[in-house]
Amino acid sequence: MQKVQELSTKFETVCAILEKYGNNHHMLIAILQEIQSAYSYLPEDVMNYVATALNITPGSVFGVATFYSHFTLEPKGKYVIKVCDGTACHVRKSTDIIRTLENELGLSEKKQTSDDMMFTLETVACLGACGLAPVIVVNEDVHGAMTKDKTIELLKKIREEEAANA
Repeated sequence: MQKVQELSTKFETVCAILEKYGNNHHMLIAILQEIQSAYSYLPEDVMNYVATALNITPGSVFGVATFYSHFTLEPKGKYVIKVCDGTACHVRKSTDIIRTLENELGLSEKKQTSDDMMFTLETVACLGACGLAPVIVVNEDVHGAMTKDKTIELLKKIREEEAANA
């Protein structure tokens, strides 16, 4: 019983989300969406807790979390930068933008999130803004006609805003 109480304390946010949905396993996707919104990803221990609370197998929870591309099992930075590498963007040198971001943020294909958890870099096939190519999206903000220099300036602006708000 004590272990359950310790887990409940650790997962107060999760408990509130589960309660909101009446601990209904049919609401698993909505529950996971809210958990990811709260944590920025789906931690393994949280998913195991959800499985226990909903009286379903951990495999069921992990199956849903890994099936839908919207969900992520890895922590993401405060700023998720999506770089389009579709045909229009690729032709207009989106690869240069990707390499610039990797160099500026200390990232690689295997390491997508900066050590300070400020930035996550994702390459996507298409953002649907071909007329603005090359395009990057930072969280929900679209930036078109990007160049290496504009990308560096954008990072500088974000860092300055973060410093001012610290």
